[in-house]
Amino acid sequence: MGLKCLLPALLLLLAIDQGAGQRLDPAAVRAAAKYSSTHHGTSFLAIQNGKTLLEEYPAGGNAETPRKIYSGTKAFWNLAALAAAQDGLLNLDERVADTIPAWRNDPRKSRVTIRQLLDFSCGLAPAFFLHDRDPGDRDAIAIRLPMVAEPGTAFIYGPSALQVFHHLLKSKLHGQAPKSFLERRVLRRLHLGPQRYLEDRAGNPLLAAGWNLTARQWAKLGQLVLARGAPVVSSSSLAQCWRGSPANPAFSLGWWNNRAAPSGHEFDFESMLISKWPRQNWKGACLCRDAPNDLVACIGSGYQRLYVIPSMHLVVVRHGSGGSFSDARFLRLLLGHER
Repeated sequence: MGLKCLLPALLLLLAIDQGAGQRLDPAAVRAAAKYSSTHHGTSFLAIQNGKTLLEEYPAGGNAETPRKIYSGTKAFWNLAALAAAQDGLLNLDERVADTIPAWRNDPRKSRVTIRQLLDFSCGLAPAFFLHDRDPGDRDAIAIRLPMVAEPGTAFIYGPSALQVFHHLLKSKLHGQAPKSFLERRVLRRLHLGPQRYLEDRAGNPLLAAGWNLTARQWAKLGQLVLARGAPVVSSSSLAQCWRGSPANPAFSLGWWNNRAAPSGHEFDFESMLISKWPRQNWKGACLCRDAPNDLVACIGSGYQRLYVIPSMHLVVVRHGSGGSFSDARFLRLLLGHER
């Protein structure tokens, strides 16, 4: 990895080292929680320096009520990918075709790397129908999909690339189920159990979505970020989540970043993702210009959010039931920049 790719990760680690940083104003936390609840929020949890600042369940649930996190699921499978790389099972920059023979004779598929699968920059058709409960063999379907862009040139968000990765990981594990590896290598270390995998008729879980987690459970992933990957992966492994890709500098390995702040372009990321991939524009994208640029987030449909700000030792979880919601407005309220 070159210095240019390492720089964002090094800046993130430096931010963590700078200490507790700004302490949130309790009034600002309450204002953010109120904004969330009035915009169909169902869970709100803010933890700073290991201390719970506020925890609310305005929709009638409680701390034990799991909620759908949709695409928040992706970050856990990407963590499994990092763990597999750290264990020597694979290299993120190796060619997928080295493991999947069906891709070896295709002029574009033969050049795709594992990292490009995980960054959604591989060029494969997105195939959103793979989200269906019974689409058939998801992995086999994904492997046969056509390429619609040159590898590394376009950000194409969808379930297909992760299903190809699932098949690859299954091959690397020589018979061990990827979900068993995920549970042993990642979830147990986070004190989480087996999840809702939405398996197809061939037993392949859906990697792009499907999990239900309580706010406290999802916050464990945020605490892992503050702990630089411990107890699952090393800090250098986790740092690869913040590097972005040439196709979309704001996304990598299941995480969105705020690196373009304070001069970046704010917009609704979920609305952008609804557009067909050729019409999406991620240049200079940021979640909030007024939030620290070391902010990272997991984003799930219907405005499910896990925010982490390492420089503030802050983890915030927000579940929602759809409706309207603005990351930028929420974060400004939370950080005391708006009343």
